[in-house]
Amino acid sequence: MKELAWLFLKLGTIGFGGPAAHIAMMEDEVVRRRGWVTREKFIDLVGATNLIPGPNSTEMAIHIGMTRAGFPGLLLAGACFILPASLIVMACAWAYVRFGALPQVDGILYGVKPVIIAVVLQALSSLGRVAVKTPLLAGVGIAAVGFSILGVNELLLLLVAGVLTAAIHWVTTTPTPGGSLSIAASFASPVAANGAMSAVVAGGAAAAATLPFGLWPMFLVFLKIGSVLYGSGYVLLAFLRADLVEHWHWLSEAQLLDAVAVGQITPGPVFTTATFIGYVLGGAPAAVLATVGIFLPAFCFVAISGPLVPRIRRSPLAGAFLDGVNAASLALMAVVTWRLGAVALVDWLTLSLAVISAVLLIRFKLNSAWLVVGGALAGLVKAWVS
Repeated sequence: MKELAWLFLKLGTIGFGGPAAHIAMMEDEVVRRRGWVTREKFIDLVGATNLIPGPNSTEMAIHIGMTRAGFPGLLLAGACFILPASLIVMACAWAYVRFGALPQVDGILYGVKPVIIAVVLQALSSLGRVAVKTPLLAGVGIAAVGFSILGVNELLLLLVAGVLTAAIHWVTTTPTPGGSLSIAASFASPVAANGAMSAVVAGGAAAAATLPFGLWPMFLVFLKIGSVLYGSGYVLLAFLRADLVEHWHWLSEAQLLDAVAVGQITPGPVFTTATFIGYVLGGAPAAVLATVGIFLPAFCFVAISGPLVPRIRRSPLAGAFLDGVNAASLALMAVVTWRLGAVALVDWLTLSLAVISAVLLIRFKLNSAWLVVGGALAGLVKAWVS
């Protein structure tokens, strides 16, 4: 438990770059270095995480904690991954409220982003060799990349990839009795539980819609968002704007953009944007309550769906579905990495940092945490010199 806590406290402190980068760092730590889970198991958890609402990297931390140490591990790993980022964001919010501006971290991000590109590429390479087991899965992954670039919804891509792979498996093999029922049974419970929870939360938020600002209505808003949100930080922005700016009128457009900016530039989950908003609206108590509200559904969904992953893998048909989802999940990671690379690799220094980091990762197996720290220092020196 101590090792689990220390690992995710560290990752929550240095985890710049968004969910793809966080998952790559977790793969480096729990698969390559510690051997807590196999690559096959890790990829299955990535696929399962993409099928439920909420912050993907946080849910991966929760999954790993549950795999390693049961329900106590589930709580510990998730809390330790969230805590450092929340404290950093709360400090930024304090500075924002006190001084009316955000801390400048451009130099740190300048050096960290190229390192993140190398970390994610290394993870994609190692995970891809395990996940892409057949020409069919390679084709599914390539198609998912293409449709993702065209702007197709991420959840739709995952579901189509899974259903297509399962259907081809059904056609090309002799189905076992009850095979079609096994896949339905594997997913019916988490889907029904997620839907029921979302309906309850949405109903509670609607009932509170007539009230002025208060801690309980705010908690319900963030609980609803955490229960139904799929997709990137841009989707989170849309949800926050609809609820907090247009419906409740608690925030201005400028405050919302500042909150999302802090979530993007600080380490850890982007959902810590809720921490910033809570602090701006009601100080430290509101920041804590907003953080609990937006992350609580992730713990519930993983607790419900996590035990079903081994059952899914044991069913040939459901396992084929999960294989398709896994291939599409890695494809989505690749597209995110490409887009991040277009922003991060802007000159010879950032390109050099990415290449050097890749060599140190692949050839010398250097811990990605040291590379992130080194990139941050390089960025600070560059900002100081210029």
